[in-house]
Amino acid sequence: MTSLQILRSRKARWAVPAVAAVAVIGAGPLVDAVTASAHGSLPPRTAAQLLADVSNARVTALSGTVVETTDLGLPALPSIAGQGGPGGGAASFSSLVSGSHTMRVWYDGPDRVRLALLGQLGESDLVRNGTDLWSWSSHDNTATHWTVPAGEHGTPMEPGSAIGTATTPQQAAQAALKAIDPTTQVSTDPTATVAGRPAYELSLVPRDSRSLIGSVRIAIDGVTHIPTRVQVFARGSSSPAFQVGFTSFSTATPEASVFGFQPPPGATVKQGEVPRSSSHAHPRSGATRAAPDVVGKGWTTVLVAQLPASSEAGQSGLEGMLGKLPAVSGSWGSGHLLRSALVSAVLTDDGRVAIGAVPPQMLYAALSHR
Repeated sequence: MTSLQILRSRKARWAVPAVAAVAVIGAGPLVDAVTASAHGSLPPRTAAQLLADVSNARVTALSGTVVETTDLGLPALPSIAGQGGPGGGAASFSSLVSGSHTMRVWYDGPDRVRLALLGQLGESDLVRNGTDLWSWSSHDNTATHWTVPAGEHGTPMEPGSAIGTATTPQQAAQAALKAIDPTTQVSTDPTATVAGRPAYELSLVPRDSRSLIGSVRIAIDGVTHIPTRVQVFARGSSSPAFQVGFTSFSTATPEASVFGFQPPPGATVKQGEVPRSSSHAHPRSGATRAAPDVVGKGWTTVLVAQLPASSEAGQSGLEGMLGKLPAVSGSWGSGHLLRSALVSAVLTDDGRVAIGAVPPQMLYAALSHR
């Protein structure tokens, strides 16, 4: 989900959707038998109770600082032209795939939201204030403005925008909780502390040893019941390969001035076009791209998809990236392997990609699947 889609989605509340709680409760005795111990500062809660708390949580306002850290052990790869690079410390929402990043968050209802990604040498902002939506990057001092129809909680996305994924603890928790089923060992602990506040910690451990993921730990604020930290550990590792969480957190209503964005002096200002709903959108270049194939289920799911066509500059950058990766081949064809602590991916020479939190052998099997 892109940063602008965070603001657009009516389902992307500050609480995990009720479907996550239903998934846990549906696990039956597995969840009901697991209860948080009583030695912490919070009263004991079962995992099912915690997920019900999360699904019912309603926070009307909040602000805070979110820090995301990713250490997947990926090889150093060149950036693809037109997609942005390290930027020497400049802040870009497309850079949230490695290293450590800090983001400020302000929320006062679905029509008043601000995200500020802070870099050592710059900042990127997304600001929704009523019918006005702004994005701004200090890297090139460019601002884009959209006018959102009154009463519409959706947020338009600029086609070709370089803004990538901006992850909040709530979104990361939502993705992790979807994986809960009887293949997951679940436990809870009421003794966690996040941003100086007592929290429960929900631990999810895959029972399938083929998964590269060792565990996912989700901290749930003891007062507001919203997820405030998510940590993902690779199998056999004691340090998280990915974590995102609040380092400061407040439910006080932010000052109105926070949402009153004005482009800085000298900024290049562009007017974005509000796209029509997807049901009326015209497919690009004739045919609509086929949906990815899903092979397997749960923690060992593999997605196989056709890569989109690249521009000449993008193709050159992709070839440069592939040159850094080891070549692999088999009955499924040939390609290049990208392997990290949590994720494996194969980019085939015939334009496909297979990706999953699994060893490469399972990707090869998925590519051969018909």
